[in-house]
Amino acid sequence: MKKSLLVLRLNAQTFPVKPEERRILATVGAEVIEAEQPDECDRLEEADAVMIVSAYLRTPTVKRLTRCRIIARIGTGTDKIDVAQASAQGILVTNVPDFATQEVADHTLALLLSAARKLKYYESCMRSGHRPFETGIIRRLSTQTLGIIGFGHIGRAVAARARAFDLRVMVCDPRIANEQAEASGVQAVDRDTVLTEADYLCLLCPLTPATRGLLAMPEFRKMKRTAVLINTGRGELVNERDLAEALKTGIIAYAGLDVFGEINVFGPEGFACDHPLFGLENVQLTPHVAANSREALDEAQTRAAQAVADVFGGKTPSHIINRSSP
Repeated sequence: MKKSLLVLRLNAQTFPVKPEERRILATVGAEVIEAEQPDECDRLEEADAVMIVSAYLRTPTVKRLTRCRIIARIGTGTDKIDVAQASAQGILVTNVPDFATQEVADHTLALLLSAARKLKYYESCMRSGHRPFETGIIRRLSTQTLGIIGFGHIGRAVAARARAFDLRVMVCDPRIANEQAEASGVQAVDRDTVLTEADYLCLLCPLTPATRGLLAMPEFRKMKRTAVLINTGRGELVNERDLAEALKTGIIAYAGLDVFGEINVFGPEGFACDHPLFGLENVQLTPHVAANSREALDEAQTRAAQAVADVFGGKTPSHIINRSSP
């Protein structure tokens, strides 16, 4: 009797398996086993495929995947997966790069607008029973400049939304030519320019060895003291201790953060709130929910399942990260 294919579905507690995932995987006769983290599974060596949301697949774990043919990321970033080791073992790595473009762009603008209109401050005024009479603390958006680092799908979607609010938009991305920028109604600039001129700076680039720690104290010191940092990209793009210090000492004015390097918001039992960022009033924090919508999450999970089914159905899956792999 032919042995059924074994699919290890990670993060099954924080992101439960959907019926549609099971239906798609059943078309290739796959058995699904569920675990939150890879070290909770005693059948790693038997797994023919791994589907993963937010867990880490580091080198020692990937080496144990001796039967695996595909690691399907349920989402966009693959920085938590040792793609090089997977490639060395002939394991395909796929993702779903565009499943939440609209949602992340919307959330990015929501954080920007919240900062621009001082919503956190005004809510605290309301809850303390007084209406402030300060003038001049809010600037008209049409007088302000948005800088975007990373001009992929989400960066372009954010730029389009920002232009609807009459913001001047400049982008920093080595892959974009001036002609492409002009066609999108934005200005292509270098990193120093975007740091020094942006009133709002959005990080929307992928996490790579070159972008890890992209912003630290030297970069914050180049920014305007009135600048607002919005990060819906990856937490590790920023040195968070330096950011907390920059916010505390007024080197920059404000931050809106949805992603974190030092805070594991995906912990199934919750997470500690003792990071220095939690002690600051001039930061708005959301727990890595920018990609959330019913439609986006359904799409990510079903498309990742389809990538697995494609591999075992003899088809080439979409969005292969390591195309040089067998």
